[in-house]
Amino acid sequence: MADAAKRGDLRWGTIPRLVEDAAGRFGVREAVIDGDARLSFTDLAAAVREAARGAIAAGVEPGDRVGIWAPNVWEWIVAALGAIAAGAVLVPVNTRFKGREAGYLLDRSGARLLFTVTDFLDTDYPAMLRDARDEFPLPSLESVVVLRGPAPAGTTSWDRFLEAGAAVSPRVPESRAGAPTPESLSDVIFTSGTTGRPKGAMTTHAQTLRVFEVWSRGVGLRESDRYLIVNPFFHTFGYKAGILACLMRGATIHPQAVFDAAETMRRVADHRITVLPGPPTLYQSILDHPERGRYDLSSLRLAVTGAAVGPVELIRRMREELTFDSILTAYGLTE
Repeated sequence: MADAAKRGDLRWGTIPRLVEDAAGRFGVREAVIDGDARLSFTDLAAAVREAARGAIAAGVEPGDRVGIWAPNVWEWIVAALGAIAAGAVLVPVNTRFKGREAGYLLDRSGARLLFTVTDFLDTDYPAMLRDARDEFPLPSLESVVVLRGPAPAGTTSWDRFLEAGAAVSPRVPESRAGAPTPESLSDVIFTSGTTGRPKGAMTTHAQTLRVFEVWSRGVGLRESDRYLIVNPFFHTFGYKAGILACLMRGATIHPQAVFDAAETMRRVADHRITVLPGPPTLYQSILDHPERGRYDLSSLRLAVTGAAVGPVELIRRMREELTFDSILTAYGLTE
């Protein structure tokens, strides 16, 4: 029974309870650092509650699907967790998708609300989605909220979304957060669709918490860790093995929207990053970078690689030249 009590689904039950529990356990420790944005675990929980009120003001009901089509930024974390706290089922969308690909996911899932951006890599996601409406008219999609960038006609800015939520009593999201059960759906994450259209993998709160509590414990993630999350949030590696794992262990989330070897090394040196997961090409790019010697990468402690075969010589160089203490190879399925 003692061992069973450590299971994530039994300890927290649902993701909103995990967010509140992390605030209680880790308090003023830094939960998220993204440029000038710095949120403690207490701040993060408060921001999630505020976003939940915004989602409720926008008409989101328990069980509604909420899409998020945006890069790794702190607003992604708050918006996604806020939607779940409002009782919604999260539908992450690949940032490399074109309008029709995103339209298919949003149409298939019946998303009622979408969080997105207008200025990522010179891409305007709402504009791409408008261009796809001849094929996917998206009758269920009622609101589009722009997390970063100008909010064009027919959309709502992140600030206005939060302002509208101020009219919702704080008691409403509190009751919503307690409503899902461990067996309620938490998200629908679509697979790559290599054999046809992407297929939505439906996951419950219990499944997510159980698997990633085991994962975070197994890889040795620690409360003092500083975790640079380059893996995209729309994928389980970035969202669940990243954001949720950090909430479980009290590690600090450092989002990085796009991998660039020099920028990654700068952030490792400046923030004394200890955890850096990624595919083998990420480490190879760092090892082979001509200016690697300019950066102090000695804080790196834990690497978790996957998505492709890691050559033995690469692992040796990671151990000897990047001084990782632990190098793990992981294999996971969206399902």
